[in-house]
Amino acid sequence: MERLLIAVVLVAVAVTVAFVLQRRKPAPPADREWTIPVQLDRRDFSRPEAPWLVAVFTSSTCDACSGVWSKAVHLDAGPEGPVSVQELEAIEQAEIHRRYGIDAVPLVLIADADGVVQRHFIGPVTATDLWAAVAEVREPGSTPGSCENHN
Repeated sequence: MERLLIAVVLVAVAVTVAFVLQRRKPAPPADREWTIPVQLDRRDFSRPEAPWLVAVFTSSTCDACSGVWSKAVHLDAGPEGPVSVQELEAIEQAEIHRRYGIDAVPLVLIADADGVVQRHFIGPVTATDLWAAVAEVREPGSTPGSCENHN
């Protein structure tokens, strides 16, 4: 009889715990929107005369940032090239991060000569997607359809 009473109590506790867990509301979905600038003052960046800017916002404490930078740096064709690539590390370039409201890294912005951001990537990005995006903004229609519209 004692075992039956223990079994009934255990079943009652299990049913109560299951009921409470089932009634608990799930966590709301993450709805965080990151700030993505739409316009840059090209004078804030190196080589403002270059037709294209690839600005890579990073942080020294971000593991993914170094990988994004290592892919982006190869887009720079030198001091006379059409694409200027610049890394903007959060501590070293804190004022630029504040000015543009950068609240997530890595963030890659591809801006034209007027500073209008044509494309962006937030988080890790493949070299293929990054290089295709630069090619597409420089010469629309130059990339296959599967490489377009990646933001």
